[in-house]
Amino acid sequence: MSIPAFLLFLAGLGLLVGGAELLVRGASRLAFAAGISPLIVGLTIVSYGTSSPELAVAVQSAWASQPQLGLGNIIGSNIFNVLFVLGLSAAITPLIVSRQLIRLDIPLMVGLSILVLIMGLDGQIGRIDGILLTGGAIFYTIWLLRGVRGSKDAGGGANRKRSLFPLSILSVLLGFALLILGSDWLVDGASMLARRFGVSELVIGLTIVAVGTSLPEVATSLLASIRKERDIAVGNVVGSNIFNILFVLGLAAALSPSGIPVPPEVIEFDLPVMIVVAVACLPVVFPKRKITRWEGMLFFGYYLAFTIYLILEVTGHEFLDAFSTLMLYVVAPLTVVTLFVANYRALKARPETTEENPG
Repeated sequence: MSIPAFLLFLAGLGLLVGGAELLVRGASRLAFAAGISPLIVGLTIVSYGTSSPELAVAVQSAWASQPQLGLGNIIGSNIFNVLFVLGLSAAITPLIVSRQLIRLDIPLMVGLSILVLIMGLDGQIGRIDGILLTGGAIFYTIWLLRGVRGSKDAGGGANRKRSLFPLSILSVLLGFALLILGSDWLVDGASMLARRFGVSELVIGLTIVAVGTSLPEVATSLLASIRKERDIAVGNVVGSNIFNILFVLGLAAALSPSGIPVPPEVIEFDLPVMIVVAVACLPVVFPKRKITRWEGMLFFGYYLAFTIYLILEVTGHEFLDAFSTLMLYVVAPLTVVTLFVANYRALKARPETTEENPG
């Protein structure tokens, strides 16, 4: 039973990644043909497109009455995106963070993470919550697209742009088809694996499914980091996390017959970890507007620690309490002190930089 389940899971994952790639490429070409600026494409189509596997899995799991798989996938993906994807990208090359991300998008990501915890305190994220989150996704997207009409990209390339439409539309439709089929196979395979090994669907969603559905973010941000397209590397992660909460979680909750149940362990551990990870972005990028290599490696190390904790918890290992104590009372305080010192130095250096480079 485990071999077919594993193969079904891998096949579904492959279709999800392939479908997301086709969807992002096709949508980006359509945006170019419509004269939308690359910045808007990066903040909307790229980040939303790379989150399409999470959307497909969440909706499919809600329809299949397995909502905890989708919930675990969303929380796990948001943690993975910041700690692993952003961490590894910054470890490759220091990432410069735009003012818009610092002033709006990162604080919004933090606020939405806290909102999910508040919504789940009653034991579920209901349909009304889902509708409100989905409405927020629509409002946020409209706000991002508010400057599209003013973009200047008309004229000489009109014929070439029109020629992109048929192929781009076909790419988008094929991408959606692969996402639907892939999510169906992946959810079925993951559920079979969870039953086979006695692991909850929540844990499967937090780990294997979260990593699998985040592969488009990994590929996009790492490639952008290597190519020095740093805004895309950071914007893709932050935009994907916002989209995961607003639209993926919102739509899944709105479509689920009885909403999405939120177990006590999610309230006590998983959601607080997601919030802490989102909040950690603020002292890292402010005031220097940069994620350095050592901070990237720090994020990456914390993801390894998070994974080790989940493994120790699932296996009931005797080292779990000692590991938790070490992380909570030694590693975390050292991290806070180190970030405080780094930010203090950055603030002290700011006036000197201003004086050297007036205006």
